[in-house]
Parts: sequence; structure tokens; C-alpha cells
Amino acid sequence: MANPVVEKTLAFAEFDTTLMSAAKDSPWLSNGAVTEEFNPSYSVLERLLSIPVRNKAVTRSGRFAQGVDAWLAHELRRAGFDADLVWPRPEAPRVLSSDILDLLRRLPERLADEVHESIMAGKAGSTDARILGRAYMKQTDVVMTHWSTGPELLLSTKAMTSSFGKNLANRYEEAYGDAANLRARYPLAAVGFFFVQRATILESEPAAFRRTVDMIRKLRDFGDGFGYTATGLLLVDWDDDSDNPEVRCVHPPVPQDIATAQFLNAMVDTVLKVTPIDLHEAARARRAGEVAPLPGHEWVDEQQDALF
Repeated sequence: MANPVVEKTLAFAEFDTTLMSAAKDSPWLSNGAVTEEFNPSYSVLERLLSIPVRNKAVTRSGRFAQGVDAWLAHELRRAGFDADLVWPRPEAPRVLSSDILDLLRRLPERLADEVHESIMAGKAGSTDARILGRAYMKQTDVVMTHWSTGPELLLSTKAMTSSFGKNLANRYEEAYGDAANLRARYPLAAVGFFFVQRATILESEPAAFRRTVDMIRKLRDFGDGFGYTATGLLLVDWDDDSDNPEVRCVHPPVPQDIATAQFLNAMVDTVLKVTPIDLHEAARARRAGEVAPLPGHEWVDEQQDALF
């Protein structure tokens, strides 16, 4: 029987080349013009999801969903958040304290290499981010955190490529319970839910698609502190008969109020709204339309100065 930890490690490794070559441009600049709307790099997501589809591993070991996780983390880094704070990281181990990374950069080269080897051997870090909620530990798909702030962003993702109507009610119950669990402990964090479905639902189960849209809207916080900060829905599809299928995003059927762009805008804006102005400076600059470089590795020191 395959080891699930090894499977997940290998799955993320499949995405590394695509992520390393992907542009890190500001999502609020389009053809040189400043936009209020987040411009997701859908082409990167399409390339990532095409990998498990071509390997016929859409459902096995969650590799398809892990592609979604890797992409959303990439989008948060594009938004200007520090790469060391966003999990899953773009390289192994996917979950690792930024303080350890900062220490590695300060150590003499030989010692740093030895420590790095120990980390890669499993002495530190993880493939999963497990976050304590009010009632239970939750494996959270995309996280931004540091010990001095606690979790600032917690994002749950789900992918559904078949049996839509059969499984939708279970996803709804799970999602609502997870929102209550996480928001009760972290009321100021941006807590989001992002759902990816295969576009075949539009023809095979149109009633299930209508219920999906309704579910995504109802999972949001209506102002009572329950539900998610933001929710989003994305449809994707591919040709099963192709020898080399390519995933494509399908946009028009998804209402704008639950589309990907508004979801990412809301998640970023929530983080910036509840943190001091001298934290996440690169993200604030990019959000304002400036051509700001991504934060360097001195971020941790700057953050602690701002807080203390």
C-alpha cells in the first residue's frame, strides 16, 4: 500500500517546475494598467492541473486538489505576501517555520547544508498544516502564519470532478463545520473556502450546479461571525479522449459574486484590514497598484520590530 505522506510529497514535487517558472507579477496590474480586481494567473493553474489529469491521477491521493492548493499559495505570493509565511511552500518541506528558514540563511554554509539535509530527512517540517480550531485540529490546505501573529489566513479547498449531487451535501456540512471551528478560535483571520468543480456538472447535473452556487453563497459570514470570510467557485474541464489533455478554466457560468477574482480580493483585503500598516508592506503596495518587489528575507525582523 502506498504511503500517503510520500504520495503527497511526490505530488507537490510534480508542480515545482511550473511554479518556479511562473511569473510573480502583481495581480492588480494588467497590461501595465492598475485594476481594482485581482487578476488570477489561470494559465498557471491550467498547467498545474493538467499534470494529474495526464497522469490519470485526478482523484488518487488528492493530487488534483493539491494542484489547486499549490496555485492558491502561488497567488498569495503574487499578491505580495512573504513566501516563507505561505504554506504550502514552493519547495519541500511544504510546511516549515519561517524562523528555521531565516536561521538557515544566517548559518555558515557547511553547517547550513547539514541542517538542510536533516530537514529534508524529515527532522523538521511537514507536508500538512494542522491548525487547532475551537473543537479539533484541522488539516488546513493553504495557510499564512508566523508565531508572532498567529494564523492570518486559513484556506480550505475542495475539488469535485464527478458524482456531484451525491457528494454535495456532505461537502456542505463539512465546510460549515470547519468554518465554525476555525473562526471561533481565530475571529480576525481571513478564513476562506474555495471549491473547484468539473464543468461537466453543467450538462450532467444542472440542478447540482444550482445547489453549488447557493451553497457557496450561504457558506459566507452574514455578519454574525459564522461562516467564511470569503468563498469562491471555479469550473474546469478537459477532453477525456485526448492523449495529452489540457485543463482549461470555464468562467461564464460562475456568477461574479462567487468567482475567483472576488474571492482572492476578499482574502487579501481582510488580512490587510486587520493588521498594522507597517506589516505586509509589499502586499499593500501591490494592492495600491504600485510596481512593488516581493518581500525579501528580512521580513521577519521587520515584523517583530513593528509588533514589539
